[in-house]
Amino acid sequence: MTNTHAFWLAGRPATGEDTFDVTSPWDGRLVGAVSVPTESQVEEAVAAADAVRAEFAATPAHVRAAALDHVHRRLVERTDEIAGLISAENGKPVKWARGEVGRAVSVFRFAAEEARRFNGGDAQRLDTDAGGVGRLALTRRFPRGAVLGIAPFNFPLNLCAHKVAPAIAVGAPIVLKPAPATPLSGLLLGELLAETDLPAGSWSVLPVPNDRMPALVQDERLPVISFTGSGPVGWSLLDAAPRKHTTLELGGNGAAIVLPDWSSDEDLDWAATRIAAFSNYQGGQSCISVQRVIADTTVYDRLVPRIVAAVEKQVTGDPSDPSTDVGPLVSEDAAKRVESWVEEAVRAGAVLLTGGERKGASYAPTVLEDVPRDTRIGCEEVFGPVLTLTRADGEEAAFAAANDSKYGLQAGVFTHDVQTAFRAHRALEVGGVIVGDVPSYRADQMPYGGTKQSGVGREGVRFAMEDYTYERVMVLTGLDL
Repeated sequence: MTNTHAFWLAGRPATGEDTFDVTSPWDGRLVGAVSVPTESQVEEAVAAADAVRAEFAATPAHVRAAALDHVHRRLVERTDEIAGLISAENGKPVKWARGEVGRAVSVFRFAAEEARRFNGGDAQRLDTDAGGVGRLALTRRFPRGAVLGIAPFNFPLNLCAHKVAPAIAVGAPIVLKPAPATPLSGLLLGELLAETDLPAGSWSVLPVPNDRMPALVQDERLPVISFTGSGPVGWSLLDAAPRKHTTLELGGNGAAIVLPDWSSDEDLDWAATRIAAFSNYQGGQSCISVQRVIADTTVYDRLVPRIVAAVEKQVTGDPSDPSTDVGPLVSEDAAKRVESWVEEAVRAGAVLLTGGERKGASYAPTVLEDVPRDTRIGCEEVFGPVLTLTRADGEEAAFAAANDSKYGLQAGVFTHDVQTAFRAHRALEVGGVIVGDVPSYRADQMPYGGTKQSGVGREGVRFAMEDYTYERVMVLTGLDL
């Protein structure tokens, strides 16, 4: 019999009246039962976060950094266990799950480092005008207030880490809501936080059902919202709480652009291998997975068979098997949706080069050519292991094709030319341009986010810390400068 997982209410374990089951997308087995907080328990967590704001903001930097260091070390010690949990609840191949744990380790390490040096204060002399003689402005950053962090299912540990670690680093209380499909990794993170000396109320992990979110979103005691997930949900949060400080990390339609100078056999083999891997990693359930390849006509015909061959080499199957590259999607419904989108594209004239088969929650790595722009796969985020191929006649046409999307998260540009790289950086309407690789590269310390319908604001530890805080100026008068 599986034990019920408690949630974390103001830093302590608690259980509610109801539970729900978490099952494996691969074989449907029960992974764990999770206790659901009652409305009064949610109120208690929010009230505690609000009450501890001043105390937590005044906590010495070394205390916050020590807590972050502790979580970093414990993640390292429990890597295999946590990777197995991620794989079980999410369906992610265990080799990718280990990578996710490694990234979360880095997030907490970066946050500990930033906590020690953040907000040192910026001094500015004001006697550059006569009225400012004897005056000095000191600018520091202070938390905006408690944070509501809402994490998705596709990176159930690392994206929780991206909400929690920056909040702790700046001394902002956080109420974390993990995804209902994958709450166990977030709850385990709470277990590690409970081993620290952080003030009671400074953090909670509440597996609240989605239909109970509106009250949390609108609660004025949570003035900051950090959301990662689907576009419709994200924009609805912004509409529901327009006066809150909101960061939205939403969808993408990642393009890998292969330009004429990336033309040697070695170049094309590398590009094909990277494209195949990162159109299918996480089952394609990453907002920066490769969904579109836009290749110059001079390399297209040599690149396409390499991509198809590399995609067909992706090992699909049991996510607990270390040799598996591609596991199931998060649910059978998700796989059925991808199946219907591919079928729609083929009916509209797209050419299926490989894949296109579903078995339960698993969908075979798929490559399509000549996809009509007005199909869902042609313009929306598929969030599955599907890749589309497009021919472009020249650099300008390639960049225009990449920009022909309502999304603008990241793009990859395969070129050796530094001038071309700078032109791409200027021309591409995205939050990040990755030169010499796929758009799926993300370092957790760099600014990460998009433009257009890919969201607002930036993640990345220091950038999230800035987002959770605001500048406050103190002017000192009568100084002998």
